[in-house]
Amino acid sequence: MTRRTSSTAVTVTPSPRVPEAPKTPAIGLALGGGGARGLAHVAMLEAFDELGLRPKVIAGTSIGAVIGAAYASGLSAREIRAQMQEVLSVRFDLLRDLFTARARTLPRMSRFFSPLNAVLSSEALLDVIYPSRVARDFSELQIPLKIVATDFYALEAVVFDSGSLRQAVAASMALPAIFEPIVIDNRAFIDGGLVNPLPFDLVREGTDYTVAIDVSGVPVPAPDRAHPTATEALFAASFIFERTIIREKLKTQQPDILIQAGTSHFQLFDVWRVDDILAAAEPAKQELKTKLQRLLGSETLPEIPPPAETLPAVTSQAPAALPDIVRPRLLRRLKALKRPRRPTD
Repeated sequence: MTRRTSSTAVTVTPSPRVPEAPKTPAIGLALGGGGARGLAHVAMLEAFDELGLRPKVIAGTSIGAVIGAAYASGLSAREIRAQMQEVLSVRFDLLRDLFTARARTLPRMSRFFSPLNAVLSSEALLDVIYPSRVARDFSELQIPLKIVATDFYALEAVVFDSGSLRQAVAASMALPAIFEPIVIDNRAFIDGGLVNPLPFDLVREGTDYTVAIDVSGVPVPAPDRAHPTATEALFAASFIFERTIIREKLKTQQPDILIQAGTSHFQLFDVWRVDDILAAAEPAKQELKTKLQRLLGSETLPEIPPPAETLPAVTSQAPAALPDIVRPRLLRRLKALKRPRRPTD
């Protein structure tokens, strides 16, 4: 007995292809040096947070290293703002005197003084500024960080990316005559702004775009006098030096986005004016957000498949006229080609 089976064809409809989510470009962020003006970095980091962006790598010099280390440790820009406002303008009123001429004579400042004839110890200052959540070692960071300092005797830039984070930051911000040099592995380090005040060159590798925040500024005349005081000239000299390095560096290489923080009218040690500095940086923050949005807009457009490969269209073109001196010679050669060859014997 033969059993007949019936087969029914099954048509399988392929599921529609789900387009891949657009890839967010990898951004390297460089935070430059500039003393109290560098508090503007906090506003720039807020721009990243508000856009939902996270730098792939950060490089910092001096105050840029101070702010960058806190952000790379996992603190949000808003948390860093609150911490700086509390420490620099509310909780520690003694810091108001820390950066003035009276600091040397105040007994309550003795805990910040070092025995090496400098005014301050940068490591002790970091213990006051930083909350407990800031990492103490590079291995604890959530974002890779590179910190620039100057080797005093070798006269060269040194980039820290491992080991003690606090020591590296302290070395990067050790402005001569204000902070004592930081000794690491028997090498003396001072402020990184003397060699690389805007280290955007350190965040190019492995990133799609580089963003550099320049807080070096330029000297601004005081409204009540025509010339700077001796103290103003002394501290402004470092800004002039950093500005010159940055200007020469930009002649040969540029970041994809360069932001001037707009805080030039603040002095090197105006840290207690944190609210004023952050307010002055607000236009630069909006500029950065606009440029980042444009960058993202150009990167997240849907991919268009390449067109099918086709041969180029052939267009008829009239031959170019030959010069009069060439035409007779060419005609004689053509006539010679038409003559029958004589048979060879």
